[in-house]
Amino acid sequence: MSKFFDFSHLKSDVLGGITAGIVAMPLALAFGVSSGLGPSAGLYGSIFVGFFASLFGGTNTQISGPTAPMTAVSMVVIAGIVATYDGEVTKALPTILTVFLLAGLMQMGLGIIGLGKYIKYIPYPVVSGFMTAIGVIILVTQILPSIGYYPKEDVAYVAQFKPQAEESILKNILKDESSDGILVLEDFSETIKRAQNTTSAQIQKESQTLASKNASGVIGALKVMPRALQQINWLEFGLALGTIFIIFGFKRITTKIPSTLVALLVVSGIAMGFDLGYRPIEEIPSGLPFPYLKIFTNFSFSSISPFIFTALTLALLGSIDSLLTSVVADNMTKTKHKPNKELIGQGIGNTIGAIFGGIPGAGATIRTVVNINAGGKTKLSGMVAGLFLLFVLLVLGPVASKIPAAVLAGILITVGIGVMDYKGLKAMPYMPKPEVAIMILVLVLSSVWNLVYAVGIGLVIASLMFMKKMGDLTAEHSDVKSLGKEKAWDDESEFPDNLKEEVFIKHLKGPLFFGSTSEFQQLSNQIPDTASTIVIRMGRMQYIDQSGLYAMEDVLVDLVKRGKKVLMVNIIKQPRYMLERIDIIPDLIPEEYIFDDFAGCLAWIKANVKDQNFESTES
Repeated sequence: MSKFFDFSHLKSDVLGGITAGIVAMPLALAFGVSSGLGPSAGLYGSIFVGFFASLFGGTNTQISGPTAPMTAVSMVVIAGIVATYDGEVTKALPTILTVFLLAGLMQMGLGIIGLGKYIKYIPYPVVSGFMTAIGVIILVTQILPSIGYYPKEDVAYVAQFKPQAEESILKNILKDESSDGILVLEDFSETIKRAQNTTSAQIQKESQTLASKNASGVIGALKVMPRALQQINWLEFGLALGTIFIIFGFKRITTKIPSTLVALLVVSGIAMGFDLGYRPIEEIPSGLPFPYLKIFTNFSFSSISPFIFTALTLALLGSIDSLLTSVVADNMTKTKHKPNKELIGQGIGNTIGAIFGGIPGAGATIRTVVNINAGGKTKLSGMVAGLFLLFVLLVLGPVASKIPAAVLAGILITVGIGVMDYKGLKAMPYMPKPEVAIMILVLVLSSVWNLVYAVGIGLVIASLMFMKKMGDLTAEHSDVKSLGKEKAWDDESEFPDNLKEEVFIKHLKGPLFFGSTSEFQQLSNQIPDTASTIVIRMGRMQYIDQSGLYAMEDVLVDLVKRGKKVLMVNIIKQPRYMLERIDIIPDLIPEEYIFDDFAGCLAWIKANVKDQNFESTES
């Protein structure tokens, strides 16, 4: 057993794990409530993701569980799927958990194929805009529960959706009749019969579903905000405000005790002790969690196919979130994490967590820092944190079920405030305008439209802008000039003056890729007629892609047809491999025209190139 685990720091690992678990508990409950699946889903996610990500992961001190970014995306996924099931969370749950399981499998796949080391290349403006949007989403959407307003319980507001509810019910009736082969236009009697069997309770339930959907997200919350402010529940607002005040205020006294836990215990204790008649969170089931086998028994590819891209986004987001935390852990412990192993561990954790009904998670920076500061040194600390939360579930579940919903809303508001990227926001006046534009675009689209699509659009635009910039820079440093006009490299200083009209030297600097081919394609048109020999110096061209390869082939074919001799100098390994794959070497450029250094090339030029212009002038 000691072969797999390091027990030499057992005491400090247990202390670090328990401390991290204490910090994780209120957040797990809050994220579960925020996701829409209830506090138990947050606890299950913390238990299983935390335990198995530590067991199989590649960062010794990492503490994993539901995080703000993962929960925000999960919330969107859950709301979308629940809406397709007429607001029935129970009916939608198999599909929701299948999407989460698929995200975990994808995350494992990312680690297996070795993509862990590439995650870091996602542009900072995209990450910054996304993180700030997460903060905005959590902050705005938690204002409603923090003042005790729940749209589906607002009778007057729900009543507005009664016509839409009846229309929705009728559409479902017609859809069912179509499935049953009933010709509605020929016989309305069956439609009327089924419609008359619709109860007022069904219409009310559908109206509540539509009301909740209309008030979801940032835009929805802002639309109902005026109604909510007119119906403030001052008790709920006081509990949320007290929670926020303690979380921010207690940090000024000491950071050794988690202020979130202090706020949870103090405010919940007051509410319970004085029997204030507050609104509690959903009841947390007692006993051990069991696998949710309907994921497999009710599996339908058609039900999850619309969410495959969403699952991939969850996998990528979880990977980024985890690896960023791994870097923080490395800096604190002076160690080096294994990125691909970490992704596999996180994927296993999210897969198992989904099977047991938990929301997905990732490496959590604050909890990891707490673990390290409390003494955690090996993966045992993360496993202990997961086991501690299991103990809380089994022993304190009934007590935790009495926590005020407003307290968790207050906790989430502080999370929303804390997760925003203030460093990026402060730097906006000094950042390049294109990067600012990307950050704002991702921030706005993520906040008011769709987190998943916003990140995708941000990545595409950032990539296109990067490619254009690289192409411009490559072209800027690769001016096409004759040897007499271009600044010669150091080893070209001894080039014979009488051959400068016969020899054209092209310096390639930087990669030749699809963003930089246009300038190179003009090469053959800019070579003077006097030049009989073209030298292409490739010692500073580290990389060529397929677009660059075919652009070079077109230029070389044109030059050879015009009777020019093309010499290549110091071809680096990757470009040479590519040139050989499509037979540019040796079909277009024979081996005798390829030189390891410019000195060898110059010797060949002196021996084989004649000063034709000088000779024609003399004659």
